[in-house]
Amino acid sequence: MARTREFDVDQATDRAMDLFWRRGYAETSLQDLLRELSIGSGSFYAAFGSKEQLYVRCLERYTSLQGSDLEQTLDGTTGIRPAIRKVLTSMIEADLAEPTRGCLVVSASTHCGEQPSAADRVTAAVRQVESFLAGALERAQVRGELSPDKDPRELARFLTTFIQGIRIVGQARTGREFAEDALSVAMRALD
Repeated sequence: MARTREFDVDQATDRAMDLFWRRGYAETSLQDLLRELSIGSGSFYAAFGSKEQLYVRCLERYTSLQGSDLEQTLDGTTGIRPAIRKVLTSMIEADLAEPTRGCLVVSASTHCGEQPSAADRVTAAVRQVESFLAGALERAQVRGELSPDKDPRELARFLTTFIQGIRIVGQARTGREFAEDALSVAMRALD
């Protein structure tokens, strides 16, 4: 008879995500994960399969939460400029408050080239951001908030790239003035 799992997989995933976020994939050993999750290796393998599979699960959870927030912000306002400014400002503020934390997707994109499933998850996350932004920009264009000569998909790709870049320079601790100057230029792309 199989043993009943004695831990909450979602809570364990959240704790593992926090550990990966703080230390990075390569610097987080299986022993670190077992200690952080307070489980044995048999329970770990039964629940998660492998370190890489757990990492991908953490990336999926992170992108789901971040994507939900992004989608809600973009759909929760009638004006595209205030919505995009809010999204970008919240990222800048998060990086100013905790510069070493950064973005888990950015960290994964720069450190997980060796893990194809993690790289695939990063690509999917970037495409998700692009899709949410493109949809919001298309709706804004229909409402007359965005010039008809603007291409919503191109703007979405620019903003997606800007988001990744602003997260990187946030970790570089370039400061508020640097980030706000960059934000001003990015916002002008919508004019």
